[in-house]
Amino acid sequence: MKTKRLLLGDEAFALGAINAGLSGAYAYPGTPSTEILEFVQKDPVARERGIHSHWSSNEKTAMEEALGMSFCGKRSMTSMKHVGLNVAADPFVNSAMTGANGGLLVVAADDPSMHSSQNEQDSRFYADFAMIPLLEPSSQQEAYDMAAYGFELSERLAIPVVVRFVTRLSHSRAVVECHDEPAPENSLHYPANPLQWVLMPAMSKRRNRQLIADQESFERASEESPFNKYIEGADHRVGIVASGVAFNYLMECFDGNPPFPVLKISQYPLPKKSLRRLYDSCDSLLVLEEGQPVIERQLRGVFDAGKKIYGKLSGDVVRDGELSPDAVRASILKVRPDVKGLSEGAIHGDSDVVVSRPPALCPGCGHRDVYAALNAALAEYESPKVFGDIGCYTLGFLKPFSAIDTCVDMGASITMAKGASDAGQFPAVAIIGDSTFTHSGMTGLLDAINEDTSMLVIISDNLTTGMTGGQDSQGTGKLEEICLGLGANPAHVRTIDSLPKNVEEMKQLFKEEIEHKGLSVVISRRECIQTARRHAGAKKA
Repeated sequence: MKTKRLLLGDEAFALGAINAGLSGAYAYPGTPSTEILEFVQKDPVARERGIHSHWSSNEKTAMEEALGMSFCGKRSMTSMKHVGLNVAADPFVNSAMTGANGGLLVVAADDPSMHSSQNEQDSRFYADFAMIPLLEPSSQQEAYDMAAYGFELSERLAIPVVVRFVTRLSHSRAVVECHDEPAPENSLHYPANPLQWVLMPAMSKRRNRQLIADQESFERASEESPFNKYIEGADHRVGIVASGVAFNYLMECFDGNPPFPVLKISQYPLPKKSLRRLYDSCDSLLVLEEGQPVIERQLRGVFDAGKKIYGKLSGDVVRDGELSPDAVRASILKVRPDVKGLSEGAIHGDSDVVVSRPPALCPGCGHRDVYAALNAALAEYESPKVFGDIGCYTLGFLKPFSAIDTCVDMGASITMAKGASDAGQFPAVAIIGDSTFTHSGMTGLLDAINEDTSMLVIISDNLTTGMTGGQDSQGTGKLEEICLGLGANPAHVRTIDSLPKNVEEMKQLFKEEIEHKGLSVVISRRECIQTARRHAGAKKA
């Protein structure tokens, strides 16, 4: 039996994984991937089965935990945003060498247009770099279906499988047809060749040769994939290669019936035979892909033999930001202005009616009081520098605070402040949130502790992972112990409540610790106003 449900792309995939016999889900929250683990945590079947679904400290630990479950024969997945895959890169790339035992899915949610990210990197490059298969759903239904298919593919090929999402698919809803009866979980069983999980040089060399040899079977699986399909068309002046969500946009432009031959790609490595068929039968090719020109670059390397290839590299498809039906329509008109059957569509631009509203720290947010006190303390110095980090408090860069000078990646505040101090910068201040600190700030703090670097580290603790919606923070109630355990001087690990009435006291505390010739840590603590309201509401209920 099947039922229909209205689901986000993230939710559809999570439900598909649960129904396919998932045993463990590991993640660190990051837009647009957060809802995957949140769905697993709330799903009644997952709760009844006791499926593991706890937030990990960071993406690297999440990847390694999922890999450990795969080693034991169980089906597992790890989910993260695209830049989180950078953090998980070490175990991710090496997982191609160990292979998979139980099905292992690595979900990377890319963020074209950088709605909540530092860059537009494309996770398909990572899968190609690691030489492992990748799935790219074009719809919420495919997201659901690909979970079971991905687990089966991972176990059949004995390799982890990447599943690439993009923001619009993750955060838009559609009706999805779902199975009523979930599949049973795998029983505990161990790899047939456990030696390949010990990546010492001798074994790694053998595994590397095997991984290279396996590429043929990976490509054959793409050629045979139900998610890659060739659609015939009468007008062979141009053939269209459309991947992932771009295929959906293409179908919308032609009401589901394009006049040109189309190759839909949702499984990688690229199906070269199907691409050759399209290339040989058409006068030119148009490549539509969300993100960077991954397919187009490979096409130009393999098939660039005189026929025109239109795409992002040629300037005929928008290179930065997201695609949309309008963007796809505009690209088709560039290539074939005389095309028939193209549906009407308004080219949307910036509205002159709706005024944009920049993000801001919530009224009542404790970060506000930290920045007010910090700005007041630093006003007395000639050239202070504040190194920021990833989280709600990054908004302290904006007016009225204008309080931070840098924001690069998770954990970089402490290490950059240390480097600046080493260069002679004074004062050098790092500000980092509690969740980001346990994600990737602790190792940087250890460097500063070992050299007793003259710098101030402010851990602005709001008792949650606030930026992504209030998930658990791994350091809640333990930040002082962590800092002391790392070896910080107890006399210069200080705590204060970041309340409006304490702004003057915070200012004086910051000044005292700035003047200390060595490392100082100040933990400013106040619960996130949003989670505080939720907790208060839950108590009333």
